[in-house]
Amino acid sequence: MACDILAKTITAHKVNNNLTTNMPHHTLAAVDLGSNSFHLQIARVVDHQLYPLDNLKETIRLGAGVTPEKQIDAATAERALNALRLFAERLRGLPKDAVRVVGTNALRIAKNAGSFVREAESILGYPIEVIAGREEARLIYVGVAHSLPPANHNRLVVDIGGGSTEFIIGHRMKPKLVDSLYMGCVSFSERYFPGGKLDRKSFKEAEYAAARELESITTPFRKEGWREAFGSSGTAKALGIILVENGQSKETITRDGLAWLKEKAIKAGDFKSLDLPGVKGDRIPVLPGGLAIMTAVFEELNLKEMSIADTALRDGVLYDLLGRTFHADIRDATVTQFAKRYHIDQAQAVRVEASALRFFDAIDNENPLQTDEKNDAETIKERRFQHRQTLGWACHLHEIGISIAQAGFHKHSAYIIGNADMPGFSKREQAALAALILAQRGKLSKVNPEFMQDPLFVSRVLCLRLAVLLSRSRRNLNGKLFNLSRHVSGRKFSLDVESDWLTRNDLTAYELKQEAAEWNNVGIEVLI
Repeated sequence: MACDILAKTITAHKVNNNLTTNMPHHTLAAVDLGSNSFHLQIARVVDHQLYPLDNLKETIRLGAGVTPEKQIDAATAERALNALRLFAERLRGLPKDAVRVVGTNALRIAKNAGSFVREAESILGYPIEVIAGREEARLIYVGVAHSLPPANHNRLVVDIGGGSTEFIIGHRMKPKLVDSLYMGCVSFSERYFPGGKLDRKSFKEAEYAAARELESITTPFRKEGWREAFGSSGTAKALGIILVENGQSKETITRDGLAWLKEKAIKAGDFKSLDLPGVKGDRIPVLPGGLAIMTAVFEELNLKEMSIADTALRDGVLYDLLGRTFHADIRDATVTQFAKRYHIDQAQAVRVEASALRFFDAIDNENPLQTDEKNDAETIKERRFQHRQTLGWACHLHEIGISIAQAGFHKHSAYIIGNADMPGFSKREQAALAALILAQRGKLSKVNPEFMQDPLFVSRVLCLRLAVLLSRSRRNLNGKLFNLSRHVSGRKFSLDVESDWLTRNDLTAYELKQEAAEWNNVGIEVLI
C-alpha cells in the first residue's frame, strides 16, 4: 500500500513537471556510438508509433582504437569525431530532448573517454550518455521486442557488438534477465586473429575464451528458459546473410551452418581469401571474432537455430525516448522499484520532496540561472526540468541506505545509487544522482569538486539539505514559514524563517547556523 501511494506521488510529481516541457515531438533521433560502428537513426512519430525517416552509418572501429593502456588513440578519435560532424549536420535543428546519444563498451573502458566525450559533445551539439552494459542490454531488448509479434513465451536475444555481447531473456515487452559480457567481434578479432589470419588453433582459443565468459550466465539463463532465440546487430545479420546466400539456411543462423562457415574460413586462412557470396568487405576484419563468439554461444546455450532481428540498440533508444516524450519514463519506474526494494519511509520521502521542490521553484522562478552557452529559452527550460526531475528522484531515494545502517546512511545511499543497475539511467545520470544524495548532509568537501562548480547542482544540494534538515522531526511543515532566495551570482542565498517559529525550535535554529557555516567553508554564502 505504501509503495502504491509512492508510485502515485511520483506520477503526480511527473505530471506537474511535464507542464514545463515541450509537447511531444514529431521527429526523434537516436545515435549509437558503438565499439565497431556509429549509427544515427531518425524516425517520425505518428499516433505514438515510430516510422523510420533516415539513417547514417560510419564504421569507426572505436574498440580497435583503444590501446593496451586503455586510451583511445589519436587517429581513431579523429575518425570518430569526423563521423560526428556528419551526424551533427543531419541533427541540426532538432530539440535537445528529441535526441538521445549513447556510448557503449569502448567508451566504458577507455580511460580518456571523458575528454573524448566532451569534444564529441561540442561537435554533435547534444549530450552523450555512456551507458552500462546491462542498460545496453535492456535497450536492445526494447528495440527487438517492438519488431516482433506478441507471444506468450520467453524469448532469448543475443547481440554481439564490437566490445561486448548482451544477453536478454524477456517476455513480451519486459526483459526478465539481462547480462553483458566483455567479448565482442572487434576485441576478439584483434586479440585472436591479428591481421585477419586464422587457423584451427586460434579459432579454438577464441571459442574457449568465449565459453569461459559464458560460464557466468549459462546456468541462470538455462534455468529461466526460452522458446525462441534472436540475434540482433551487425554480427548476427552478417552471419545470417552469408548462410542464406550460400544455401546453408533458409532464413536463420543454424549450428550446422556455423560449423560449415568455420571450416571454410579455416581452410582459406582468412576471410579475405574466402570467396563466398554475402561476405561484405567492411565486415571482413571483425568476422572471425564474431563467428567464434557466436559458435560458443550456440554450444554453451545449446542452441540449434537463431532468427535474425531487424532492430538493434538504436531502435531501443528511440522507443525509450518515445516513452519519455509521452511521459512514460522508465526512470520513474526504476525509482519506484528501488523505493519498494529498500523499504523507504514514503511519507518522509514525500515530505522532503515537497520542501525541496518548493525551494527549487522559488529560487528558479525568482532568478533563473542562465547556465547554457546558447541561453535559448527551450534549452534553459529543458535543463531546468531535468535538474528538477533529478532533485525529485533524490528526495525519494535519499534514505535507501538506512536499510544497511543508520550511521552514515547517506554514504550507503550514494554507494547504492552509484553502483546499482538502474534501468533507464546513464552512468552520468547515476553519478550526478549519487553525488546529490551524498551531499544531503555532513561535509560538503566530500562532494566531487566538478559537481560543485555547477550552479544548478549547488542549488539542488542546498534545496535538498534544507529540506532534510527541516524535516528531521518527520512531521509536516507549513511551507509559508520559510522562503529561500538566491543572488544573481548563484553563490549567495538567503533563507527567511518566521522568527517566532525559530524561537520555539532551538535545535533547528542551531542546525541552521551550522548549515550556513558549512556552506561558507566551500565559498558559498547562506544567510539565515
